[in-house]
Amino acid sequence: MTGQPRVALVGDRSADVHSHERLDTLIPHLRAQIDWVGSDTVTDSIGDYDGIWVIPGSPYKDKDSVLFAIETARQRGIPYLGTCGGFQHALIEYGRNVLGFADADDVQYDPDAPTAFITPLACSLVGETAPLHLTSGSRLAEVYGGAESTVETYHCKYGLNPEYIDAIVHSPMQITGWDAEKAPRAVELPEHPFFIGTLFQPELSSTPSAVHPLIERYVDAVIEHARTTR
Repeated sequence: MTGQPRVALVGDRSADVHSHERLDTLIPHLRAQIDWVGSDTVTDSIGDYDGIWVIPGSPYKDKDSVLFAIETARQRGIPYLGTCGGFQHALIEYGRNVLGFADADDVQYDPDAPTAFITPLACSLVGETAPLHLTSGSRLAEVYGGAESTVETYHCKYGLNPEYIDAIVHSPMQITGWDAEKAPRAVELPEHPFFIGTLFQPELSSTPSAVHPLIERYVDAVIEHARTTR
């Protein structure tokens, strides 16, 4: 490996998105070169990164390019982390390209979407902390030392449409984080080197001296990818 591992933060940077400000404070402490990549500037070179992290702030300027970045990470084994909007769009990409829902969409883009994968939550989670129940043996549970539950920080109004939970459950993708009402809050691909999407935002509960363990584990995967592929 030559040089630092490289991570693309995919999304539309904004002073109005609190997690972006928090990410700015964390970047110097993440053991990798971090590049902000606007959704409307994604190109084929996104596949040259050692990690792809789709950050909060949806709806994005260029949804299709975000989906392309996620598909690239999924197909090429590039470590992927999706928080909030990155969780939502990972589900859309998977729904379209793996599950066969070609028009899977988010109602933030199209309120009349015929296959509305992402819809308003029953209760808004903007600025909320809430319990997170973890699937035993999952990579996400391992992040928390095998715990059965934890508490996480959210800033979101949209999540997976309950009508499509069964489609996810009966696919290789696993729902590995749930709320108290069994609503999905995190997904992962067990056969992928590292592919996790979370509706919660680990960056919001991180500080430079105490980075969230999910982010630390993600960076570990990025470093390993760089070591074995360069």
